[in-house]
Amino acid sequence: MIPTNKPIVPVLLSGGTGSRLWPLSREAYPKQLLSLLGEKTLLQQTALRTSDNAMFTSPMVVANAEHRFAIGEQLREAGIDDARIILEPIGRNTAPAVAVAALAAMERDPDAIILATPVDHWIGNRAAFLEAVEAGWPAAQDGKLVLFGVRPTHPATGFGYIRTGKEVSKDSSVHAVAGFVEKPDAATAEQYLTSGDYVWNSGIFLLPAGQFIKELQGHAPEVLAAAHAAIADATTDLDFLRLDEAAFGCSPSISIDYAVMEHTEQGAVVVADFEWNDIGSWSALWSVAAKNPAENVEIGDVISEDSKGCYLRGEGPLVAALGVENLVITATPDVVLVTTRGRDQDVGKLVQRLKANGHQSATQTPNVHRPWGYYQSIHAGERFQVKRITVNPGAKLSLQKHYHRAEHWVVVNGTAIVTRDDEEILLRENESIFVPLGCMHRLENPGKVPLNLIEVQSGAYLGEDDIVRVQDIYARV
Repeated sequence: MIPTNKPIVPVLLSGGTGSRLWPLSREAYPKQLLSLLGEKTLLQQTALRTSDNAMFTSPMVVANAEHRFAIGEQLREAGIDDARIILEPIGRNTAPAVAVAALAAMERDPDAIILATPVDHWIGNRAAFLEAVEAGWPAAQDGKLVLFGVRPTHPATGFGYIRTGKEVSKDSSVHAVAGFVEKPDAATAEQYLTSGDYVWNSGIFLLPAGQFIKELQGHAPEVLAAAHAAIADATTDLDFLRLDEAAFGCSPSISIDYAVMEHTEQGAVVVADFEWNDIGSWSALWSVAAKNPAENVEIGDVISEDSKGCYLRGEGPLVAALGVENLVITATPDVVLVTTRGRDQDVGKLVQRLKANGHQSATQTPNVHRPWGYYQSIHAGERFQVKRITVNPGAKLSLQKHYHRAEHWVVVNGTAIVTRDDEEILLRENESIFVPLGCMHRLENPGKVPLNLIEVQSGAYLGEDDIVRVQDIYARV
């Protein structure tokens, strides 16, 4: 058992973009923020997995700065309001992120042990996961850098593997690390499964922070130097700690495995039996999702006939599948993806081509998320644009004005308080208001349910950069 006076610090790593789950997952709103398996998002599921106060402290989150408000809101929705959120100005892979977390944890406890876990993975059995953490804790206390290897259930070619060595503790599930193997081909994966000496590399680590810092100093000193400097020059932004961009950018982009684990003599691996998947592709998502008797996963507006082994998801137009097998068909309001489950690892190539062509769908979702809610462009033409706007309960937009456009708001449901220059007007369902060009204005939802309205913009220029913010509770500029 882990002593209650030495709880583990959960470090939730939320820097990924999940491009292989495009078009559902995009840079602006990646897979960890989505409800892919159950009602809660992957971020919320990960945070709640480590919410046992007897084992863990309040969580630390290392996140992409662009996702900060969505992460904060989702954690609050899950009942976690004491998370410490550290913002990465740019992505630099897991080694720099965990280095920053280890240094931050040591500021509060020089002997801290951290559990670094990606937030975009799926774990099916929380009890088994916690048992694995308990099994690894004594080794971490002894200065070992502990990984969690999942006992393979089939010859997977989409995961990295760890070769296990001799037992290193009385608990037979803890072994020395004998080596790392990249994603194998099918024949090699079959050999790994048969041998019993290999486990899937989950990318989850239990680390004595001080020992990890020593290992970085020896094996990746440039990563450690950048982490030190990024924290030293960090700034506070509302409830967030924003790392210094110039300092953090000096770090190489490198994983923990490459930076430390492949070089250290202190590595250990817990052979765990919890269900795990990194949800790194549509076929991976298909493998863990609930299926019908035809082995189809059908979510949303979907109809199928004489089809088998497909992942079908309709979040925009109806998805209709007839007489097909082993396909992935995912429809969002702006994109329809069709691929075979055998080629879904290459979806990222489509995303790269779209980015190179400047296509907005490569990175942005139809719903553009803001700290107060989101908006969606419904229709646009010459000198006009129509949007649907949703404002969360208790939230409000910045006090702002526009130089090039006027706006007309129609409340669909909910209640709005509108500031218009010196006026403050209460609007209810089916009521509207006109906001002239140059008028100082603000929209607020004072109610307990979401506020939905239609906005009609008209003017010579309708870009999102035509905003002059005077006051903003979210400290945006």
